[in-house]
Amino acid sequence: MNKPYSIKIFLPGGDPDGLRTIEKSNWSGAGIIIPRSLMTEARQRRELSRTGVYVLSGPPEDSGLPRIYVGEGDPIKPRLEQHAAKKDFWTSCIAFTSKDENLNKAHVQFLESRLVELAAGAKRCLLDNGNVPALPSLSESDAADAEGFLSEILLCCPLLGLSVFSATSTPQKSGKTLYLAGKGMKAQGVETSEGLLVQSGSGSAKGEAPSCSQYIRALRATLLSNGVLKPADEGYVFTQDYMFNSPSTAAGVILGRSANGRIEWKTKTGKTLKEQQETQAEE
Repeated sequence: MNKPYSIKIFLPGGDPDGLRTIEKSNWSGAGIIIPRSLMTEARQRRELSRTGVYVLSGPPEDSGLPRIYVGEGDPIKPRLEQHAAKKDFWTSCIAFTSKDENLNKAHVQFLESRLVELAAGAKRCLLDNGNVPALPSLSESDAADAEGFLSEILLCCPLLGLSVFSATSTPQKSGKTLYLAGKGMKAQGVETSEGLLVQSGSGSAKGEAPSCSQYIRALRATLLSNGVLKPADEGYVFTQDYMFNSPSTAAGVILGRSANGRIEWKTKTGKTLKEQQETQAEE
């Protein structure tokens, strides 16, 4: 059962697209969102003088997926200055530190390793990190503290537009299993607050129709290359649960063509997702 919580986002410059700081209720951690264009201004922020972990993110390119890089710094500032000079892909940075300054080098190395591991497993982004960093040697209590800090980061990230560390999402209370069939294959999934979760073992068409958009073609190619899809019989099969940002994107990848997910996805009784949503809206 998810527990309610609150996050405070402060805009120091009054610009919703500018620098933003993040605090969460009952947490000693703090975050800051830095657009790349404001790195010069951000250098003066005290958050960057602390030990912490950060995520650089860039928009989707030919892959259909965003690119990210996870790093750590003791303090963060010199590392971000290096990335501003040497890494081209990123447009935004989210950094997390401790308001009590009780994170040490080993703690943030642990956080870096776990975040890279989670992103690699979810396969919802392209990782600019070459490998998953090794976990540092921590005492049992320190590892528990670091894991607890990580859980708070993971609660913040989706609200900040960074949903790349989890392969799944909690289905809506009214969410029912949905089905999609075509070209000799079948798929099933569940609508969630984040999008549509296609379940492992679902099928996907091998060919692509002329109507298939370049975005869907690129995303299908990426899912094949990273192992989310693998060849099976006359099509492909999902090797893991995978979250798509919308029912239509999920349907397009599965069918290999442009698709209206609200029409293509249906309940066991044949009611379309659109009909189900309309019924729920009237209740």
